[in-house]
Amino acid sequence: MMRLKKSLYAVLCLMAGVCTLSGCIEEYEAELSSEEYNLLVVDGSICANQMNEFTLSRTQSIYSTDFYELVLGASVSVRGSDGSLHMAQEDHGRYYCWIGVLNPDVDYYLHIETDGDVYESDPQKPLPTEGIADVRGAQSTPESNIDVLVTPDVPYQSDKENYYAWTYDETWEVHADYTTHIFFDIKSMKAVFKADQFPEIGWKDATGRTMAVGTSLSYGGQHIRQLKIYDLNPSDERIFHKYSGLVHQRAISKAEYEYELARSQAGSDMGGLFTPLPSALPTNISCLTSHKHVIGFVGCSLNTTDYRFFLNAKDFTINRPQIYDRRIWFENTTMDDCLQMVKEGKFLCEWQDRRMEPGGKLKTAWATEFQLDVRYKGAYIETPVFWPSE
Repeated sequence: MMRLKKSLYAVLCLMAGVCTLSGCIEEYEAELSSEEYNLLVVDGSICANQMNEFTLSRTQSIYSTDFYELVLGASVSVRGSDGSLHMAQEDHGRYYCWIGVLNPDVDYYLHIETDGDVYESDPQKPLPTEGIADVRGAQSTPESNIDVLVTPDVPYQSDKENYYAWTYDETWEVHADYTTHIFFDIKSMKAVFKADQFPEIGWKDATGRTMAVGTSLSYGGQHIRQLKIYDLNPSDERIFHKYSGLVHQRAISKAEYEYELARSQAGSDMGGLFTPLPSALPTNISCLTSHKHVIGFVGCSLNTTDYRFFLNAKDFTINRPQIYDRRIWFENTTMDDCLQMVKEGKFLCEWQDRRMEPGGKLKTAWATEFQLDVRYKGAYIETPVFWPSE
């Protein structure tokens, strides 16, 4: 959604700035209708058996420093042609409502009341969604990104074109810079074994930045196979060790598919000369009390399907940045050196004692807590329930 709002802002900025380039002969001030920069933007879909989130905002003037402004205090509900009603609760411009089972024979729509106007999406029957047969990673060359490819199950209707939308959540493994299983005992003045001083492995989570959409038009039997929905840069820490994605699949209508394509193009063009005005984007939301334009498309799904997959770094060509040893080394360590390191809050990592050999020395290495505790990398250390045991 942020990507769309930035692109809309860029479109309006371009119109005001295109005639102020160095080659212009006379100054021109763009005259834009207030409706072009005060459009209601609706983001969200009606989905069964989950918490539904709807975000309401308005596009801003080209002179505004903000890309968008959240709409507060609106009344938002999901309604059905059978009289069913699901009221949403607001949380700082985002509206949430739990929806259980939807009736496949009932038309559902989003109802919004804000700033004295009433808006509704077109009523539509919820679309059923097939399962996901497979999700896998593929790297075409050692230098290329790792593509995430999805294959839905055999479609319910193989005689007509099918449309889908995919989103995803991510979890990946993070390792500390260094590990240690010893510490310096100031009483005995020597290295002592001690396991699990610092958490060495942790995890991070993220929600995918984009939504992917696809059509079965070019596939035999209207069955999509190994369609790329996003990729991973081999230089990204997410793929340095082990990565997991949870892909969410939802069947969508052709109209919603076309809206998402237009939204994606608007985001990639970022204000190109031929980028349409925001009001030209397709929508299925209307203002019932005026002729105001609305941006957004509210789909309706009978269900969504999920698929979790894992990628291991050893199966791909990964470009980890070269890491120089930033630990503090002593080639000929004295006990005073060790005590000083402990005093400074350093921790013993290496203890190579050759003093019993002719000319042998004690070599040590020391690191900080920041280098040894993976939590300082922003990771959490509770193993995810779905993470496979080694």
